[in-house]
Amino acid sequence: MDMEGYAKKLLGESLVTNEGEKWGKVRKLANHTFHAESLKRMVPEMSESVQKMLERWREHEGKEFNMLKDFRLLTTEVISRTAFGSSYMEGKHIFEMVAKLTAITVKNVYTVRFPGISILIRTDDEIEAEKLERGIKNSILELIRKREKSKDGMFENFGTDYLGQLLKLLHEPDTNKSITLDQMIDEIKALYGAGHLTTTSLLGWSVFLLALHPEWQEKARKEVVAFCGLEKTTSDAIARLKTMNMILNECMRLYPPAITLTRKAKREVRLGSMTLPANMTIFMSILALHHDPRIWGEDVHVFKPERFAEGVAKATNNNAAAFFPFGLGPRTCVGQNFTTNEAKIALSMILQRYKFTLSPNYVHYPSDNFLLTPKDGVKVVLESI
Repeated sequence: MDMEGYAKKLLGESLVTNEGEKWGKVRKLANHTFHAESLKRMVPEMSESVQKMLERWREHEGKEFNMLKDFRLLTTEVISRTAFGSSYMEGKHIFEMVAKLTAITVKNVYTVRFPGISILIRTDDEIEAEKLERGIKNSILELIRKREKSKDGMFENFGTDYLGQLLKLLHEPDTNKSITLDQMIDEIKALYGAGHLTTTSLLGWSVFLLALHPEWQEKARKEVVAFCGLEKTTSDAIARLKTMNMILNECMRLYPPAITLTRKAKREVRLGSMTLPANMTIFMSILALHHDPRIWGEDVHVFKPERFAEGVAKATNNNAAAFFPFGLGPRTCVGQNFTTNEAKIALSMILQRYKFTLSPNYVHYPSDNFLLTPKDGVKVVLESI
């Protein structure tokens, strides 16, 4: 099994990899699931999950603490609640297995196997990956059976969460609109990366940068207190956090969750002075564009959230297409608003309760593990306000 084999086990035929009609069916559903009104309904549950995390943090006050570990737990719980509703504890178990499969895939990203040998000699990682793939599939099938049984198989009663919406497509009698069981399983696996890993990465780098820049941490705190007080955040309050938006945009500029994007030319196309033939795969470096001084200025490597005070176009010398942490166009990440909303809620509630500084033991090690993550975590010292 090579890297393609591992990746196929992880992503399969999902919104991330599909094209054409297969992509269109699920994209329409995902747009509905992560629509603005749906996101508003998710805010209380997101806040509840953050509150549980902050209660655990009491034991870390005044000590060195690696926030990234708890961010992983938080984002797994939030996406599990969103995807599986009342079945979210079982969803967390599924995502734990997907996490292990992701780790194996990342570990083998540059592994080269000689043809034929992989048939005769299988590595421990290959055996574990196949075991995890079976476990994920069986757990999702069990979850589907429970949901179908509880709803008496009624088409319209599968629920409004992501699992319920996918089940409606699975049982859709019109084959032009329906999806297969394998596609459904692949979508749930892919949701883990889109809804969990991206938010974990964004929260980790945001805390790192705010710990390094206490003046911006204080600006964000004052804004949160002004619009949210010391209570739980609301969807209306989140929408008014302009300073927080600027900070998150600058975090995603410096440390975009995904550092590259691939697209395939559908037909021959002219791109500047180049002519690209049909079916050519194009790799676009988000990281390079986000650090290009011709676009951002000579201070491109400096954390300056004020770049975004007048929007993305002004920040990029009127070249807004140079900022695309979630991609661009019709295939822009469907979870963009979900991720940024969750990050705003978590950071707001943290700032209401704590000040934090970077630990002297912090080691800066950005690592490309599918997404750009702090390999050794984000070690800070918490101070209760």
